Amino acid sequence: MRALRCHAFDQPETLSLDTVPDPVPAAGEIVVQVSAAGVNFPDALMVMGQYQVRPPLPFTPGGEAAGVITAVAADVVHLQVGQRVVVFTRTGAFAERVCAPASAATILPEAVTSEVAATLPLAFGTAMHALIDRAHLVKGETLLVLGASGGVGLAAVMIAKALGARVIAAASSAEKLAVCQLHGADACINYSSESLRDRLKELTGSHGPDVICDPVGGALTEPAFRSIAWGGRHLVIGFAGGAIPSLPLNLPLLKGASVIGVFWGAFEQREPAANARHLAQLLEWVAQGIIAPVVSARYPLSNGAAALRDILERRVVGKVVITPHA
Repeated sequence: MRALRCHAFDQPETLSLDTVPDPVPAAGEIVVQVSAAGVNFPDALMVMGQYQVRPPLPFTPGGEAAGVITAVAADVVHLQVGQRVVVFTRTGAFAERVCAPASAATILPEAVTSEVAATLPLAFGTAMHALIDRAHLVKGETLLVLGASGGVGLAAVMIAKALGARVIAAASSAEKLAVCQLHGADACINYSSESLRDRLKELTGSHGPDVICDPVGGALTEPAFRSIAWGGRHLVIGFAGGAIPSLPLNLPLLKGASVIGVFWGAFEQREPAANARHLAQLLEWVAQGIIAPVVSARYPLSNGAAALRDILERRVVGKVVITPHA
């Protein structure tokens, strides 16, 4: 089979399209023919050796995939060949087939396409964990989403609306904000042309956002936090903006506010049952049309490096996928 391989920690353009042996399931595993693999910011960081986890070289990047089961180990009794599933694999998904623990597979409802399912585990799982488990966002609260048109950001917009929150989407262009509005944002801030703090004051008065979803970091974090509501919660999710910001600790004190870390990967490992409940809820919402994940581009395996580059350069709206058999 063909797989996109990383032979040295370097830029995505150094990845090679290799022919490798077909995977064979060990005990407790299944093999999935990949219809679509979701592409995420951590995938690019892992290729460059800048992620918390550095897989042994060489490796196949890609942490989430959806497709059809083609093989199961003898001890796997709850899944069978021919079923459509979504799996979280950490690595290996940018290939024609991927081996995954049977425990990491979720059967797909008929109404959910493989392309959409492949966008859910990491970005939507992160937003779900952030808003429900970490921020305890409730109906009627106001959520500010930074980088709102990206994978995690747009997921947060949709999930927050499903939970009954008011959503303020912040992004860098009118085009990106138009997508946020289409998917439920109540108000928008273009931080390339507007003052984030002035616009937040205009939209929330003296209250400020109750929760801030921050997958961007960089120069936006401090002005956003300075606008937070009393008792607010600032969710630290990632640093797509490049720089890891510093925050004066008198600000949480003065606002009675919290800075809360969100590490979905550790949550998925430590609390698999809770993560499985989140994914089941997401699939139900998709099937019911309550949320509608955006797949803005599709790439063949041969052009997988471009998908990672577009993620790094923040050119992606919503999610993009690699389609190995297209």
